[in-house]
Amino acid sequence: MSTPALNFEPELLLQAQGMRLAFFDIDGVLTDGGLYFSDQGETLKRFNILDGLGLKLLQAAGIMPVVITGRDSPPLRLRLKALGVEHAFFGAQDKLPVAEKALAELGLNWASAAAIGDDWPDLPVLTRCAFAAAPSNAHAEVRARAQYVTRAQGGHGAAREFCDLLLVASGRYAQLLEERLR
Repeated sequence: MSTPALNFEPELLLQAQGMRLAFFDIDGVLTDGGLYFSDQGETLKRFNILDGLGLKLLQAAGIMPVVITGRDSPPLRLRLKALGVEHAFFGAQDKLPVAEKALAELGLNWASAAAIGDDWPDLPVLTRCAFAAAPSNAHAEVRARAQYVTRAQGGHGAAREFCDLLLVASGRYAQLLEERLR
């Protein structure tokens, strides 16, 4: 078995152990936060392929990705469906009750939940989760409350970095990597 090139501080890995669910914001986390509009007024979004594989790897490791977003659009739904994300909540202006509902439906609690978000609407979820992360370009108040701030920006690999951290903490990263190397 080869040794993974990726590593995180041991204290950080201890904080991220035991996560069974990961909450994701969309705009500013899985996208760059920009809103692009076509000539017809259709909203377009740019997704990073690295982030997408990160969500799939989480699922393979038994960590449930749950998306809670304030927006809704056909491209967003299409992308999440392609990634196999089964738990997605759209148009959520108040994310806390949505997160609490998701935890209850899945029989989990805040102690087994991680989250990544970039702005004030994400704070109620981030501050209750056992492990919180923020992209490097997140708002200062969010970065100040996160246990981990990614090196990558939102929409440019931040979600993948968060996924990789959770995978290393779960002890599944090396095994999943080895499976891909075969």
